[in-house]
Amino acid sequence: MKSLIAKHRQVFHTDPILVGVAPGRVNLIGEHTDYNDGFVFPMAIEQRVQVAASPRPDRKIRLHSLDYEETSGADLDGLTCSSTGEWANYPLAVAAILQQEGYALSGFELTLEGNVPQGSGLSSSAALEVASAVALQGLFDLEIPGEKLARLAQRAESEFVGVHCGIMDQFISRLAEQGSALLLDCRTLAYRQVPLQLGDACLAVTNTHKPRQLSASAYNERRTECQTGVAALGQLRAGTALRDYSLEDLRAVSSQLSPAVRRRCQHVIGENQRVLSAERALLEGDLPGFGRLMNASHESLRDLYEVSCDELDYLVERAWECPGVYGSRMTGAGFGGCTVTLLEKSTVPAYQEAIRGYQKRFGRMAEVLITLPSPGAHLVRL
Repeated sequence: MKSLIAKHRQVFHTDPILVGVAPGRVNLIGEHTDYNDGFVFPMAIEQRVQVAASPRPDRKIRLHSLDYEETSGADLDGLTCSSTGEWANYPLAVAAILQQEGYALSGFELTLEGNVPQGSGLSSSAALEVASAVALQGLFDLEIPGEKLARLAQRAESEFVGVHCGIMDQFISRLAEQGSALLLDCRTLAYRQVPLQLGDACLAVTNTHKPRQLSASAYNERRTECQTGVAALGQLRAGTALRDYSLEDLRAVSSQLSPAVRRRCQHVIGENQRVLSAERALLEGDLPGFGRLMNASHESLRDLYEVSCDELDYLVERAWECPGVYGSRMTGAGFGGCTVTLLEKSTVPAYQEAIRGYQKRFGRMAEVLITLPSPGAHLVRL
């Protein structure tokens, strides 16, 4: 944080009065369930975004990014997307949404830095939004409950930046508690903190460094296939999403569905059940049971939802072969991004050795981040 404060002072010739901090996240289990009104099970990671802030006496906004070494500006009146740097759109979006909601802002200066890997599916954008929101909340003494701040940050990305994301990323970044994961019902937004009693275990998040290539067409195709399944299942009884039905229900209408639609529905229905089973396993301290659910989730994402790729499969399969690994799976939307692996801390060197062949095979390094469940966003007053 010292370098962040020093840079703020250098760029803006004033001392910041506070720093907003927000973590990235990894989803432990529950993939492609969010837009099916299902359950997700994310955890905040130790990598985070920090935003130093100071007020201005006018209506101007000044922003500086340490990561890009760029400075950008705007005016609070008539905020639009920045033409100088995409990174600037996230704090500008937060300011725009706060004003839409009636919160009174004046001019401000923000200096931003983060170590959440970008483009890896670990929610660097949500961390930036939430850190900016927390900083502005503190700077202007705004009364914003945590759940509402998460929803406002999501709106910032959806309505201003133009990326139509779900609520999970902003929710976990704001509301995470140290030592816990968060089980979130994406239909009701009800959530509960689930203690992660890892003991001598930890989590390895491994970045393929393959650009995520889940095209809009592939994503929309899967959403449409899920909706097709819901329409057929609705003949059995009323329901609005796949979470309203069981695998037995799916078998009852399987003759009316194409093989692809059956596979998509089977994944989502099974994945929702795996999330709830994963909660029980963790509450009982059953790490091997939790690991088996992670493995089953990856197999389902690979074979039924078909969103894995060679890079993800390679990393997961090497992890499965490594003694001391409880479970491993792809995490995020797929076709790139990261895997998440639950393993004994003493096994980390063996795991890193097991994936050494990744670079030779795919022509890029696989970056391993070792992490424990971390706290959500908070404010540091200077």
